Amino acid sequence: MRLANRLSHALLGLAVTAGAMTAGAGAAQATSVATTDAATQSQHSVTDAPAVPSRAAYLMDAQSGEVHFSKEADSRRPVASITKAMTAYTVLKQAKPTDKVKVTAEDVEYAAQGGASVAGLRAGDTLTVEDLLYGLMLPSGADAAHTLARAYGPSVPKFVAEMNATARELGMKNTHYVNADGMPYRGGGYSTARDQALLAKAVLNDKTLKEVTSTRYHSVDATSQHGSYAWKNTNRLLANPGTLGVKTGYTRAAGYTLAFGAEHDGERLVGVILGAPNSGLRFDAAQTLLDWAAAQGR
Repeated sequence: MRLANRLSHALLGLAVTAGAMTAGAGAAQATSVATTDAATQSQHSVTDAPAVPSRAAYLMDAQSGEVHFSKEADSRRPVASITKAMTAYTVLKQAKPTDKVKVTAEDVEYAAQGGASVAGLRAGDTLTVEDLLYGLMLPSGADAAHTLARAYGPSVPKFVAEMNATARELGMKNTHYVNADGMPYRGGGYSTARDQALLAKAVLNDKTLKEVTSTRYHSVDATSQHGSYAWKNTNRLLANPGTLGVKTGYTRAAGYTLAFGAEHDGERLVGVILGAPNSGLRFDAAQTLLDWAAAQGR
């Protein structure tokens, strides 16, 4: 009888053990399926993302911070004239759009060196900060950059130091500026696609800069204080509905660069293209990313 009881308990133990092993195998299989599904979804998302023909690219939701696309987003690179977006943002931390600044011969001579883009400013002209911002951001005027940096530094080196302090305030951890225009002086400084997206967000949150960077054409009538000017924005993306600024750039080291934004159904996206091989591809890549993000239902 005792032997029978012992056999019965042994058989029951085997059954419990077998059941546990079966349950464990089922759980492992379920976990494996769940992991596979997650991997499939992740792979599916990556597979659906567009190919972007640039060395770095980034697209994020300006309100939530959600990242929609990232390619070499934290790789430090020269960004060329996108630098001027920080120049504009730093100026308006201390200046009013209606303030006036006189253009000097030094400003004009500086911009004439090294093949920089210019706004065609004339020494002796006194312009409002707002008009100088248009000259800075639309034709990418290095003369406007020098004029503003000199006036609000109150020297160019001190102004560049303020640009770097502002970058730290915005959380741009991988950015260092060496001038106010992005020309390859002392290497031209560096930044990343992620950092420049943070800057683009801040620029577009400023009412004046949003208006300036999203304007395709701007003219200034002659007055007793200055001659007339007419500027066209270098950002071809602005021809597309819903597109906002921010800034184009090019140097041999940086390639073709672009910081951009767009609004659709109350949502604002900001993005950056760095190191595109030609001018047209940066605009095509930016629009492709915007269209792709919209197609995802975001």
